[in-house]
Amino acid sequence: MVFTSTRNDSLQVEFSQAVRACLPKDGGVFVPSANGFEDLRRWIYYIDKDTSFTSIAGTLTSAYMKNEFSPIICQTIAEKAFPFAPVINQLDDNLFNLELYHGYTGCYRDFGVSYLCSYLETTHALYGGSSVFVDFTHGELGALLAKVLRDKKTIKAVLVYQKGSVRGLEEQDYIWNGGNILPVEMEGTEVEIKAAIRSLFEDETLVQDKKLTLANTTNVCRLMAQVFHFPYAFAQIKHKIDGDIFYAMEAGNYGMLIAGLYGWRFALPVNGFYVPATPSLGVDGQGYAQMLDSFVSRNARGEANPVAPANLERLESFFEDNALMMRHFVMPSVVSERAREKAAKELFMKYGIFADPGTASAYAAALSNNDSDSDSTVVLVSQNHPSLSSDYCRHVTGEVPAMPQNVALSLKPVRLERPVVSGAEGLKKLILGI
Repeated sequence: MVFTSTRNDSLQVEFSQAVRACLPKDGGVFVPSANGFEDLRRWIYYIDKDTSFTSIAGTLTSAYMKNEFSPIICQTIAEKAFPFAPVINQLDDNLFNLELYHGYTGCYRDFGVSYLCSYLETTHALYGGSSVFVDFTHGELGALLAKVLRDKKTIKAVLVYQKGSVRGLEEQDYIWNGGNILPVEMEGTEVEIKAAIRSLFEDETLVQDKKLTLANTTNVCRLMAQVFHFPYAFAQIKHKIDGDIFYAMEAGNYGMLIAGLYGWRFALPVNGFYVPATPSLGVDGQGYAQMLDSFVSRNARGEANPVAPANLERLESFFEDNALMMRHFVMPSVVSERAREKAAKELFMKYGIFADPGTASAYAAALSNNDSDSDSTVVLVSQNHPSLSSDYCRHVTGEVPAMPQNVALSLKPVRLERPVVSGAEGLKKLILGI
């Protein structure tokens, strides 16, 4: 599969090069080439409820890397990445709930980060090399990377926190104890800390010498792992449904939405995506999707920020040759707080489901778009465990979802007892010492 840039479609690189480089030098982000998608229609219609998640992930991995790795290696990457799988439940005749929070920390990112690390570890084992993640985290990403990187030999992570926000780490994880995690507390606001990290990635010598990369969806490998959810959901429900299929999801940073669209390009049957409207992805005067950033040419903007994934730019790139198609595929709805709470209450009272704010907003968007008399199917995507939003659940339903032990451990506060770092130079000094 060939990848290109959102700002230069003449750039053509293989998957491995896009992952290693993380960002193209033209200021954009990597995306699959429009002509790079394999038609997997026959495979899509062959998979069924007995097809495992790792089998689906392995097949798509092979589609991503067929010019680079054998199908056996691709399957190995998937199997090492996913000791867990999504869960899909039928709520009503034409309503299903896809739960993506059954991984290490109760968050959808568990899938993408685990896949990225499995891919990197496999390629390093085959060809040599190493990688160092440098990422800002509120704590959840740090707890996840600590879990995923245990026993890995060629990947380390520098995790940058605001002072006092370290969570979910254990003594065995720290680099100074032989682990793979270097947690760093920094002075300053989140904006200032992210600016310091961004400046490190502008230092090409540092990036090349230390093999720096990112664990967020700026890295296309992390993003492409999210494609796996959509054919898996289809395989699980195809024998139960007739008619059109729509996915409802929170907008977030638009990574899940663009992943679903990439799934459609692989010939997955999808008729549209319901999302809550945002200031960036809103609704025009005719009720159609509108991206405000599109009024400014991508080449006239600043370079993509590595610590702020540019998935909206990926969405623009996907639809740039056919704006009309976006109107019929992406259906944003303005969701008020009242509508969101009503949706959350309905999910709880009607189906016994606790919904976090994102899931509730997605369900509200589906309700406002989908005709109750239609025979179309809606797959509601729940990205995070509802116990991570216990206060919201209590406010809406009067009850609190139980928190799994693995989620609770990922939230456990940690005191580092290490000097607090100030500024990009202090952070760079620590990285050079790894």
